[in-house]
Parts: sequence; structure tokens; C-alpha cells
Amino acid sequence: MGHFSGKVVWITGASAGIGEALAYELARRGASLVLSARREPLLERVRERSDRAGDHMVVPLDLSEEQTIAQAHARVLERFGHVDILINNSGISQRGTVVETQIEVDRRIMEVNYIGTVALTKAVLPSMLARGQGQIVVISSLMGKIGTPLRSAYAASKHALQGFFDCLRAEVHDQGVHVSVISPGYVHTEITKNALTADGSAYDRVGDAQSKAMSPEQFATRCADAIARRVNDKMIGGPEVWAARLAPFFPRVYDFLVRRVKST
Repeated sequence: MGHFSGKVVWITGASAGIGEALAYELARRGASLVLSARREPLLERVRERSDRAGDHMVVPLDLSEEQTIAQAHARVLERFGHVDILINNSGISQRGTVVETQIEVDRRIMEVNYIGTVALTKAVLPSMLARGQGQIVVISSLMGKIGTPLRSAYAASKHALQGFFDCLRAEVHDQGVHVSVISPGYVHTEITKNALTADGSAYDRVGDAQSKAMSPEQFATRCADAIARRVNDKMIGGPEVWAARLAPFFPRVYDFLVRRVKST
């Protein structure tokens, strides 16, 4: 159990995919969970399937509705008194070219992926600083390191998260709060199916890369290990991770290859 035993861990986007898998993994490792997403029935299902279901609470939350964040935080403090680890996992992906994507889609993705995450972090951070301890985790993406076709708004939101939380890490380094940015590559979830297309409708297809990728459970194990080690920045995935690692050193090669990548 180690790092998570007896810790209060708040996970957003906990109703499915990576968030759901992390919930099960961290419950097994002894954490008491706060499970947040928009759909309460799905969160209740995750809670009931987690080890020690009675130790966890469900707090429905829509990160695009900023006024609900303070209320959600108040409920968590009423139950647990504090948050040891905040895992910002909620997010929306994208499939659409820049020229075709409506600005409302760009705005929606930034509101959820970036503004909502920042707002929740700012709500929780003061209590962590007051206690002199805590950990803030951001589940970003390799798209926070590089960019590929059809993901402009998504990549922009993840690049924004990378910059914001790098700055935060430097600010709170000596105040007992640690900041970890975890960047998944391809994970077999429905993130592509739920991605927004150019007009804001759901893509409603599972991408080729997602269908062949690591399972959410495999990712959750590696992610939990990285959080326990309090890594600053970690990329988790398959061969695609090497694209992000090599791009800064071979930019022309990367630019040539990325123009030919099959984006699904």
C-alpha cells in the first residue's frame, strides 16, 4: 500500500477509462477516494466496485461550471477534512482540422481541459499549503509535448497544462506540495470515441491506435507507481513515447513524419 495508505485522493474523470482504472488501483493500495465526473450513477458504480466501497465518496462535478467547484470542495472537506492527493484527470479530446473546427469547440475543450483543471487546483491548493503537505497530479497527454493533425485544440490545452503546472511546481517546491505531470500515450479507452469533431458532435469511433494500446489497468499501475515516487514529469505509453522524446533533437525528421501520420 505504501504511499497511498490512509490518504484522501480526489480523482476527476473517475467514471470511466483512466480515471476508473486509477480508482480501483488506488483503492487497492489503501486510499480513500473522492470520485468526480458529471454522471453520478457511473461514479456510484465505480465506488461500489472499489475495495472498501464505504470509505469512498461520490461528488458529481462539471469542470466547465466553475461555480460548482467550491461547493464540491466544501463537501469533500466536510467528509474528510483535507485532500492529500488531487488527480486532475478530466478531459475531452478532439478530431478536426483547424480550418473546419468551430471556435466554440476550441473554447469548450479549453474550458474543461485547462480552465476547469486550473480552477479546481486553485480551490484545493490553499488547504494543502496551510497543512504544508499535498500532491497535485495532472493527467496530461503526449499531446502536451508534441502536436499531430486533427488535435489542435486538444494539444493546445495540454501544452497549457504543462506550462501552468511546471510553474506551480517551482512556486510550491519549498512549501511541502509536490506537482506531478503524467503524460499518457495511447491507452485503450473511449477518449477517441467521445472526442469532439469540428462541429462539436462526438467522433463516435475508437481510433486504430487506441484499439491496439495498453489497457487502462496497465496504465493505472504504472501511473500509481509514478505518483508514489513523486515524479515531476513522466510519459507513459508504448513506442509513441519515443516520438515525444526524440522530437526536440530531430525536429526536421519529426516534422516530416508527423505530416504523414494517420490521425484517427
